[in-house]
Amino acid sequence: MITIIVIAIVGAGIITGLLFAFSNFIMRALADLPNDKGMLTMQRVNKAIINPVFLLLFFGTPILCSIIVMNSLLQFDISNHMQLLLGALAYLIGPFGITVMFNVPLNNQLAKTDPSDADKIWPDYQIKWQRWNHLRTYIGVASIFLLATGLSTMLN
Repeated sequence: MITIIVIAIVGAGIITGLLFAFSNFIMRALADLPNDKGMLTMQRVNKAIINPVFLLLFFGTPILCSIIVMNSLLQFDISNHMQLLLGALAYLIGPFGITVMFNVPLNNQLAKTDPSDADKIWPDYQIKWQRWNHLRTYIGVASIFLLATGLSTMLN
């Protein structure tokens, strides 16, 4: 179980780090471009990110977190596994759940948008997308903290 937890922490860290980069500077840089250029760049990013390495991390980490949730719930003394349970649930809700429920649909809508409509679509997209991205990033950071402290408690 320790190996699963460690790999989940690494996966959560990589994905949350990616989300942090978008919150911290990538979306700001895209916002500084003319609307059509920023939108076109984001459309290209959304295509390029669908690759084997990203998909392994994006889908593998929630699988591992689901295993952690199930293992934590099956323990007789759940109090010793509460941080692991909360950390895994936070990852499933934040970086994974918010992405699937909010950011991906926004990305899909953007993919169908012609660059000539950028002035109408891009500013609103940025606001909504960034709001959800900030939230999933914060929850991801909390998830990593909880998973790491849960692992530490488990090892002591």
